[in-house]
Amino acid sequence: MTPKFVVLVEFAVRPGAGGRFKELVLENAAASVRDEPGCQRFDVLLDRGESPDRITLYEIYDDEAAFEAHLKTPHFAIFKAAVADIVQEQVLRKLDVWENLSA
Repeated sequence: MTPKFVVLVEFAVRPGAGGRFKELVLENAAASVRDEPGCQRFDVLLDRGESPDRITLYEIYDDEAAFEAHLKTPHFAIFKAAVADIVQEQVLRKLDVWENLSA
C-alpha cells in the first residue's frame, strides 16, 4: 500500500537524557512496526548538527486512523509514561503524502 499519512514528532529531552530516551523510543518503534499492521515505517532520527537531546521521529501509517490506533496501544502507553519526566518539549506534525515517487 502506498503511504498516505506521515507523522513527524520532534522531542527536546532533559540534558543528558538522550540515551535513556533513545532506548525507550527504540522499544516503542520496534513494537509499532512489529505489532501494528497500519504502521509502515518508524524511524528515530538525530540531526547531525543538534544535541543528542533533540530527537525526531518519522512515522508512516496507512491512514490517520492507523495512527490513532497506535496511540491506544499498550507499548505506546508504556513509552509515554516512561518519558513523561524527561521530555521538555514535543512538537507533533501530521502530514498527508502528496506524492510518492518511490513506489
